[in-house]
Amino acid sequence: MKGLKYILMALVMVIFTGVAMSLESKKSEAIFAGGCFWCMEAPYSFIDGVEDVSSGYTGGHVDNPTYHQVSAGNTGHYEAIRIVYDPAKVSYEKLLNVFWQNIDPTDDGGQFADRGTQYLTAIFYTDDDQKQRAEKSIDELNKSGKFKSPVVTPVLPAAKFYEAEEYHQDYYKKNPDSYKRYKVGSGRAGFIEKNWGKPNIDQQKGDKDWRNFKKPSEDQLKEILTDLQYKVTQRDGTEKPFNNEYWDNKRAGIYVDIVSGEPLFSSTDKYKSGTGWPSFVKPLVAENISQHVDKSWFAVRNEIRSTHADSHLGHVFDDGPKDRGGLRYCMNSASMKFIPAEELEAKGYSEFTYLFK
Repeated sequence: MKGLKYILMALVMVIFTGVAMSLESKKSEAIFAGGCFWCMEAPYSFIDGVEDVSSGYTGGHVDNPTYHQVSAGNTGHYEAIRIVYDPAKVSYEKLLNVFWQNIDPTDDGGQFADRGTQYLTAIFYTDDDQKQRAEKSIDELNKSGKFKSPVVTPVLPAAKFYEAEEYHQDYYKKNPDSYKRYKVGSGRAGFIEKNWGKPNIDQQKGDKDWRNFKKPSEDQLKEILTDLQYKVTQRDGTEKPFNNEYWDNKRAGIYVDIVSGEPLFSSTDKYKSGTGWPSFVKPLVAENISQHVDKSWFAVRNEIRSTHADSHLGHVFDDGPKDRGGLRYCMNSASMKFIPAEELEAKGYSEFTYLFK
């Protein structure tokens, strides 16, 4: 009887082990590099069949790298995400489609505002099946004519994946406002909407609306603004050239709307135009400015206003540096507030600190 008991116990163990192995075999891994891993985690986190998404580093030559090492661009590592999923519930093709819809696959220098090899895109395959599917997906995307330039995203064999520091994991949950501002400010959100339309419901869950910049009441405006600031922002005025606060400001930082605080321009895009007003080659957050036809002063000009506060900011002209796009955003100092780079985090603009590393 004892022998039979041991045999039965052994059979149970074999069956249990087989079931466990069967369950384990249902899990697969996908590894994608798409630039900033904060922006790549959220789109996958709400897909049925995806069990876990983690941010990390892969593809380089440094063991156990830190964020500061990788962001310096000398480790060979990519910022990447690792997805654990159930292929019975979600296909690898769907994961690839989500990947394409969240990156610029034609950019060979990084992704959006993030430049350098650490922000390049790549698909890391774990087996030959994933490799074939990824290559097929690239071929289909190229043939679709979706982009004017060919896909430059490589398909590479998976390397050891190092999880990033805890504060990087689920960043869109821990810091939803900063995450959204970064996604928009970097240009990624606008690129996605332009090429793929508005994000689907899954992506929207991870993209909490951060557009809470509001214009104060008329009475409040008169209290918080100086006479010049009120004249410029509310009455479309113009301050004197070479006699305003920021025309010759050389400090590192960003410029925000004096009324609402919405981010407008960065010192990294500021240049000395010789006009006597602060001039920039491009906005920091394109969604925060709007253009309007201005027929005053016996000429037709392109007026620039802030999106949320509707403040008059200045005008944009096509006589800017040709090697930087050819535009000159000529702004009034009185319509803006300068936030030094070292104060960005304390003032609630930590998502822009990457500009000044």
